Amino acid sequence: TTVVRERHEVDRPPTPQEATALLAARLEAWREGVLADAAIAGIGLAVPGLVRASDGLVRDAPHLHWRDVPLGDLVAEATGLLTRVANDASLGAMAEHLFGAARGVDDVVYLNGGASGIGGGLIVGGVAVGGSGGYAGEFGQNRPGIADGADRLAADGVLEDEVSRSRLLAAVGLDSADEPTLASALADPPDPGSRAAVSAEVERQRRILSTALANAVNVLNPSVVVLGGFLATIADVDVDDLLARVRAQAMPAATEDLQLRLASLAEDRLLIGAAEVVFDGLLADPSSVPELPEPAAFGAEVTAAAPSSP
Repeated sequence: TTVVRERHEVDRPPTPQEATALLAARLEAWREGVLADAAIAGIGLAVPGLVRASDGLVRDAPHLHWRDVPLGDLVAEATGLLTRVANDASLGAMAEHLFGAARGVDDVVYLNGGASGIGGGLIVGGVAVGGSGGYAGEFGQNRPGIADGADRLAADGVLEDEVSRSRLLAAVGLDSADEPTLASALADPPDPGSRAAVSAEVERQRRILSTALANAVNVLNPSVVVLGGFLATIADVDVDDLLARVRAQAMPAATEDLQLRLASLAEDRLLIGAAEVVFDGLLADPSSVPELPEPAAFGAEVTAAAPSSP
């Protein structure tokens, strides 16, 4: 159950220090208010970028302009709490596997589309797969084949350059929107005269996405593919048609029992995944929780800038 949720809009990417300061300030406010009676076991952070599995170092979060940031250490020092950091899409995959659209499924490919691009997570044989460094599942950086040259809008672009939330927003004439607002605008554009152009852009992205999914199916042979974020929005136009396109481009044997599902946990999936990554460590070895210093003092440094899901 999500007890408290806050969203902070920013006009520029926050620095790691700004994000940490706001998180510490909000946590203190929650401790004095809605979480006054709660025992807080730790903090889980979902980051849109490459996170090293061994120590939670944020190697590269390009949309935040963060490189080699020891975010877990910063937050632990500021709050005095055990802190775990992981890639946002990997946490989304974990949440959907445990509680959502892929519950009870052992072999899953999960792709999520958001403002920062397309990320992914893998469940193989019931186990989350992160790779040697923890960077597996970055489907957005793949280069799918594009059969129709007219569909290519980004020269030498990767998947997330072509299948893009920002392109969908531009098509409907919006600067920003949450997923329900974007879905509504795509179905019923604010400018009725743009309906044909909006439909064409959605179909272009669906064609390219189907090829990328077929490639993933050929390599990983999942029984279920789960799509979240704006990928779920464009898939939901016609899920059966998208699955048929994937099957037409993949090996027949690999798609015999393939299912395509939409993520079911909505905006809670990252919160659930971040909580699980903390509890996993505690349940596996409660005695492994380190002694952490008292929270550092943040005062004038607290700003209004923070990631949208601290």
